[in-house]
Formats: sequence, structure tokens, C-alpha cells
Amino acid sequence: MFRNQYDTDVTTWSPAGRLFQVEYAMEAVKQGSAAIGLRSKTHIVLGCVNKANSELSSHQKKIFKVDDHIGVAIAGLTADGRVLSRYMRNECINYSFTYESPLPVGRLVVQLADKAQVCTQRSWKRPYGVGLLVAGLDESGAHLYYNCPSGNYFEYQAFAIGSRSQAAKTYLERKFENFTDASRDDLVKDAIMAIRETLQGETLKSSVCTIAVVGVGEPFHILDQATVQQMIDAFEIVGEQEAPDAAAGQEASAEPEPEPEQGAAAGEGVAPMDI
Repeated sequence: MFRNQYDTDVTTWSPAGRLFQVEYAMEAVKQGSAAIGLRSKTHIVLGCVNKANSELSSHQKKIFKVDDHIGVAIAGLTADGRVLSRYMRNECINYSFTYESPLPVGRLVVQLADKAQVCTQRSWKRPYGVGLLVAGLDESGAHLYYNCPSGNYFEYQAFAIGSRSQAAKTYLERKFENFTDASRDDLVKDAIMAIRETLQGETLKSSVCTIAVVGVGEPFHILDQATVQQMIDAFEIVGEQEAPDAAAGQEASAEPEPEPEQGAAAGEGVAPMDI
């Protein structure tokens, strides 16, 4: 994207019908560290990559608890995500105080989208530069939504946002048909595997990822690093065991080459040596 005469104000339309300031905000989401979400009938799992600005600093928090039944994972400007998560928390508290019941996830997502849309229609405001994956459980079941800086929102079975998220999307697209009936542990495993796809060769450790779970009978909470590391170690052991088995199967299925007949001339019918 390049600067042009139509991107100085969020309310200025380009001749092609585009709002460049909104597109720039959506680009900020793509530059943030990756966040993923996936759901089954009973559970929703959120995960994110912990990225520090330098080796001397700690990473910024990317997953926030909104209520016992709702949590969010963000990609983009962390400060904007922190403000929006506090807004969502206040909405849940006010609804619970007024109606004495938890706020439905879909209603909260619509309120959040309306708040983001206002910033695309006021010249003295700027769009929020953050994308949110909202995971929640209510009377209608488990839900996973993506809220865009443009004010749009979408419900997904599984989704990934942030930098290098396309690799995670490819993994989720291959596996999503099994998510509906998956168990909690299987969802966590797939979340960790999807995060590993975004690392592109970096070693997967509990210190570089955060996993959160919410489900039936299980309030929203972030898994501690020891639990996540145990799961990572278990998956790596299984992967190492499966690799030799697959190699042994390929060797067994290979047919032996026929031996040359006796009396054949030297070098006749013999394959050249592999280099």
C-alpha cells in the first residue's frame, strides 16, 4: 500500500469505492503476532504466539478474559485490544447486574462491531487497529467470532489472524471437519499444532505460545506453561514414533529388484550407479 490523496481522512472515499484508512487498520492486524481459535460443540480453544520486542523484554498479553463464559484473543495493536476488552468486560458486568444472567455472545459481538463501525464514519476518530477472536459459550452453544476493524464480524468453526496466519489456516482447513465432535484435549492439540505452523521452523515451546480454554462446566481460563509444555512434549514423542513406523512401512512395501541372470555379460542390463 502506498500513500495517496484519498487516505488522509477515514471518511474520504476513493473513486474505486475504498476507504484506505480502514484498509490500513486491517493491515495492522496482519502485521500482529498470530492468534488462532477453534471450537467444538462443547469447547472453544484460543491460542496466540508470544512475541517479544527484544530479548530483554517480556511479551505483551494477547489473550484476555472478559467473563466466565467469554474470552478474546487479539492480533494488531495491543493497546487497542486492551481498551476493547475492557469495554466488553463492562458490558458483561452491566448486563449481568441488570438481568442476572450472562450476556449472550452474539449480542456482545454485535455491540463490539457497532463500536468499531463508528470509528469508520467520524473524521475525528481512527479505526481500531486490532482484530479480535471472541470465544464464548451461552445457551445456544459454543461460538467463535472474528471482529474486524471495519466493523464486520463473522462466525467461524476455526480461524487464524495475524502474521503468517495463512499456514495455520491451511492446517485448520484440513482438520476442521473433525472439530465438531472433538474432545477438549484434541482441540488443544490442534490449536498447538496450528500455532507451530506459524512459527516456520522455530522451536515450539510453552514460552512462545499461550492457550486458553472455555467450555461446558469449564470457565474461561488460560492454561499454565507447565501443562502446555507437557502437551507439546507428548505430541512430539508421538510424532517421532510415527515417523519411523511410516518409513519402515515404505521399505517393506518396496519390491526387491530382480537379480541379473547368470551368464549375462558384465555390465549388461545393470543400472548405472546413483550419484
